[in-house]
Amino acid sequence: MPNIGTVLKEEIARVCRKEIRQQVEPLRKVSAAYRREIAALKRKVAALERQAAVLEKQAAKTVRETTAAEPDRPMRFVAKGLVSLRARLGLSAGDFGLLMGGISDQSIYNWEKGKSTPQKKQLVALASLRGLGKREAAARLETLRAESE
Repeated sequence: MPNIGTVLKEEIARVCRKEIRQQVEPLRKVSAAYRREIAALKRKVAALERQAAVLEKQAAKTVRETTAAEPDRPMRFVAKGLVSLRARLGLSAGDFGLLMGGISDQSIYNWEKGKSTPQKKQLVALASLRGLGKREAAARLETLRAESE
């Protein structure tokens, strides 16, 4: 038969473990809930940072387009530059005119030959097309054609 002291000691230890478990279990649950909430907030922050980066890029692009559209100094027109721009983009005169806002192909030919020069608002449109690449110009052209149909 075990010693009464040993039995008493084991019973006290069992009761203590039970009491501690009752006190700690709610804290564990709350701690787990906080961890889940923190993880969700971290995911939201990461998503918002990605969204902010995208918006920042769009804002920078808009600023670049605005500054290109409204230059501080007077713009000059060189017919040779128009010829090279149109050749670089690989566009016909009609397509180039459509990109510039519905300018006729004959006007484009006259500008290239130096017979006439674009108006100020047309120069602004021309300046905005200088930064385009071949693919982007084709994509814009497709969009414009889809809108007109």
